[in-house]
Amino acid sequence: MQRQVPAPVTGSGAPSRPSTTDGEEPGEETFRESPESRDPQGPLESQEAPGPQEAPEPQEPQGSQEAPEPKEPAPAGAKNGTGTETGVEAASGATTGAAPAPATTGTVPDAGTVPPLGSVSAPASGTGTAPAASTKTTPTPTKPRPLTPLRSPDALNLLPLLLAAALWAWALPRIDFRNIAEFGLLDRFPLTFYASLAVLTGGFVLTLRRAGTAPLWPATYCAAMLFALKAPPAILYDNVRYAWASKHDAIISRLLDQGTVHPGTELSGGMSAYDQWPGFFSLDAALVRAFGVDAAASFINWAPVALGLLTVPVLILVYRTFSDDWRLVWTGVWIFQLANWVGQDYLSPQGFSYLLYLTVFAVVVRHFVLPGSAGPLRDRSTLDPAASAVPPPTTTRQRAIAVLILLPVIATINASHQLTPIMLCATLFALCLTRRYRNIGLLVTSGLVMLAWNLTMGRELFLETLGTLREKAGDLLANSRPGFAGDPTGPGPELVGSANVLMVLSLGGLAVAAVLLRRKLARSALPLVLAAAAPLPMFAVNDYGGEMVFRVYLFGLPGSAFFAAAALVPAAGAASRAATAARRVAAVALPVTLLAMLAGFLPSYYGKEGMHYAPPGETALTRRAFDRAPEGSLFLAATGAFPDAYYRYDRYERWFFTEQEVDENLRMLKDPASYLAGGIPEGKPAYVLLTRTQGEAVIGEGYLPAGGFDRLRAALKRSPLFEVVEENEYGLVLRHRPATGG
Repeated sequence: MQRQVPAPVTGSGAPSRPSTTDGEEPGEETFRESPESRDPQGPLESQEAPGPQEAPEPQEPQGSQEAPEPKEPAPAGAKNGTGTETGVEAASGATTGAAPAPATTGTVPDAGTVPPLGSVSAPASGTGTAPAASTKTTPTPTKPRPLTPLRSPDALNLLPLLLAAALWAWALPRIDFRNIAEFGLLDRFPLTFYASLAVLTGGFVLTLRRAGTAPLWPATYCAAMLFALKAPPAILYDNVRYAWASKHDAIISRLLDQGTVHPGTELSGGMSAYDQWPGFFSLDAALVRAFGVDAAASFINWAPVALGLLTVPVLILVYRTFSDDWRLVWTGVWIFQLANWVGQDYLSPQGFSYLLYLTVFAVVVRHFVLPGSAGPLRDRSTLDPAASAVPPPTTTRQRAIAVLILLPVIATINASHQLTPIMLCATLFALCLTRRYRNIGLLVTSGLVMLAWNLTMGRELFLETLGTLREKAGDLLANSRPGFAGDPTGPGPELVGSANVLMVLSLGGLAVAAVLLRRKLARSALPLVLAAAAPLPMFAVNDYGGEMVFRVYLFGLPGSAFFAAAALVPAAGAASRAATAARRVAAVALPVTLLAMLAGFLPSYYGKEGMHYAPPGETALTRRAFDRAPEGSLFLAATGAFPDAYYRYDRYERWFFTEQEVDENLRMLKDPASYLAGGIPEGKPAYVLLTRTQGEAVIGEGYLPAGGFDRLRAALKRSPLFEVVEENEYGLVLRHRPATGG
């Protein structure tokens, strides 16, 4: 309880404002931080020192009502407990428990002038030593310490970022990408490149301490890590990275040249499907025209960076739907980036459709909650400390409007990619298993749009795929096998395979552990659990050309990354001994695990770079081979995984003769010339094109055993069935001799 004590009258005759016994003026607001406004304090968060407004306020002494003895004023230049000089007392009256003494010129005030306990009196005017009432004294400014700015939280967050940027910039021109060996870029990155990534990881962990009050810092680190990991090829390479990206460039160029698509035209190499799902390529053709460039090749290498940056805000929307803990949200985004090594983020229909898929999922989990379905999931006492309450429910009319808004997005997904609409329907069906997101209308709408597209524009490929279901359906082992050839050979490809397995096991292990140990969080974030498991039944349908295992992993990644982060970021606020131990373990486990995942990402993403980068000389050789051949010629290549393999693809036929079962390839290697000549139609001009990138690809994908490509090349050069047209360091072009061949 506060007592009002009348203040003594000053010499000017004007009474001073009443004050309270605790030094606060009536009506004055005190700036105290409420518990709700603070971030939960865990092992990854630090408590900042309170600012001047948070200083403890003087309290009324309890017990004795006697006035304290007067104290000597501090000499000029002395410092109080807050580090400010106390030569002249501040006018605010903040003290260490007693009322402030009047300002003097160094003379000790008379004991009789001590004001009553709890009052704040102004110095009497007209005394011999006290200054006049109208005189105001300015407090002496605090002298800053030399290193104080460097100790601020923002400076501590900025320093690792600057250091990492300097190391990365120094390493970038020293990446020897033109001399890639069997380990891809792993042994071509300088040590400073790896050091920059490690510093970024450490800086990101530091930003998690203030993730709730300063979310810009972890966002900056996430963008910096994405750029550091995936921008080097875009900056350095003098050619299109990744053979399939160059194929998409050829499709866009044809669309620009002809101005339309031909879904009913049969093209070799499975290229007809791109005319049947042209949505993504139409968008890129529009971008080429809008940018005023010659082809998509001018920006194609930047697609992983652009798609990654666009994915981050969508992931944040999804994760914030299920968690109020910004540490957990940003860690989930970070893990998603490191675990996204599948390589589907290049300029592709899959990368584009995946972004749209996540967008639909984000809208559904935030705006499709049925009324009365949340139950206790809005009661904070029943939730995990990191969990977020279920979003507000929506009416039937609101959900119907949302379906209409999502309809163009769903239609774009169906117009761009074959598999993503199936994954979307599988995820929506899984969400319908819960009462919370049981929206049959959206599921039926998505299914009807998919069926309508497959029966019209995509009818040819759709019917062909249905014909293969008899031999593929139910064969879980075959459908889940990566690729459709043998095992990769060579130290680099073998390292990549091992890294892939370890990444899957570590991510899955962390996610399962979090689901089992944090059941309250798993209950409130059940849609993420279902979304992670929804793609698994696809193994029973098809192998998707040996790609199904990678696509299942990709579509299950958002939910898996969230729960992997939940295993590493314990709930804050719990005071039990077990919770304290968990926080101490997490303080070490989090940075160690993130560094381990970074070590797994690099070989998975860059370990086969020898088959992803081709020098311009190889591309020039390929184009010359096509340009000199008559239209309608048949081109034979070991594999289609080389740049410009689909150059002018609508004018030539292609046969990638090693993309078959390994046993058949071994039979082919016994007499390559006769084997290939026997597959060339009579009277058709035929050429064999073998490049250095193909040699990397057939070994990295396991099509041929070690040394098989060199044996193939040597045998064709010796054979009288083929003659050399051009040969240089980048590859070999041969022409079939029908007059001398069988």
